[in-house]
Amino acid sequence: MNKDRKAVIWLAGICAFGFIIHLFSSILLPFVVGMAIAYFLDPVADCMESKGLSRGGSTCLILLTFFVAAITLLLLLIPLLQTQVIEFVNLVPKIVKAGQAQIQPYLEQLRADLPPDAIKGISEMVGTYAGKIANWLTIILAGLWNGGVALFNVLSLIVITPIVAFYLLRDWDTITAKVDSWLPRHNAPTIREQLLAIDGTIAGFVRGQSTVCLVLAALYGISLTVIGLESGLLLGIGAGLISFVPYFGAAAGMIVGVGIAIVQFPEWTTVAIVGSVFLFGQTLESYVLTPRLVGDRVGLHPVWIIFALLAGGAVMGITGVLVAVPVAAVIGVLTRFSLTRYLASDLYNGHKDKNA
Repeated sequence: MNKDRKAVIWLAGICAFGFIIHLFSSILLPFVVGMAIAYFLDPVADCMESKGLSRGGSTCLILLTFFVAAITLLLLLIPLLQTQVIEFVNLVPKIVKAGQAQIQPYLEQLRADLPPDAIKGISEMVGTYAGKIANWLTIILAGLWNGGVALFNVLSLIVITPIVAFYLLRDWDTITAKVDSWLPRHNAPTIREQLLAIDGTIAGFVRGQSTVCLVLAALYGISLTVIGLESGLLLGIGAGLISFVPYFGAAAGMIVGVGIAIVQFPEWTTVAIVGSVFLFGQTLESYVLTPRLVGDRVGLHPVWIIFALLAGGAVMGITGVLVAVPVAAVIGVLTRFSLTRYLASDLYNGHKDKNA
């Protein structure tokens, strides 16, 4: 079989796989979550198995501990956050009114300095772009809702995810060995090498970034609670957990936090302290946490991550957001591999003269 025909077969297989995933995207959420749990807990199961415990026993013990810890954490946090959510909803109109009061003098000055035609043009431009942005955000949020909650509700996660995680974690080594046996024998070493690179990228980024998000959530939540900011714990945890999107967590947290502080505190000193918390958190993330816990070895550029998350959310809802980073890692590793091959090929260097 020539190389062109092999390439066509691989491309057709990838396209068919992508079409099937997109076709069933509305029911994939519990399976994706279960697979993610099995993937990240597999090293723990391997370690326990090496100590003499059976694979089935290791799986039961690990998953029981994991889900008990997760449920306990939720039961502890939900009562605290529920009150803060109500407080935050009541604060939103006050924040909007305070923001309008702050910018009103500047708007009045702008109206006085600019001619009416210019003001009309600016208003029309702002209205057009605001409508486009709102429509774009609505599409993404609708995709998240339809793909994650409406068609396959939270109950399916509670019932199906533990079952999927159990069977995948129990049979993980068997599944990977079977898939390995299907690889083309001639290309198997190269494919294994790229799969190991993909595994290292995903594990390094997700495990490292998860730790970064938890540290920032604790830092923001505790700091804002100590300052006395209303809904500070909710805002801090939320800003920390969405910090996997580069710079977005600190920026969103600062905007909302400063808005609440302006409404709540009469003096600007406390408002500045609230802003400083997020500036400190972003500095800590950029120069300490991310270099140490994630590092550059994962090879995922922040812009590429942001694009992958937005594209995944727009195409497949919350399921797309969950698989965005793994897909980005796969594309990144394969792109680097292809570039390495290209730079070493005659196509890049020019055909060598055989008579030389």
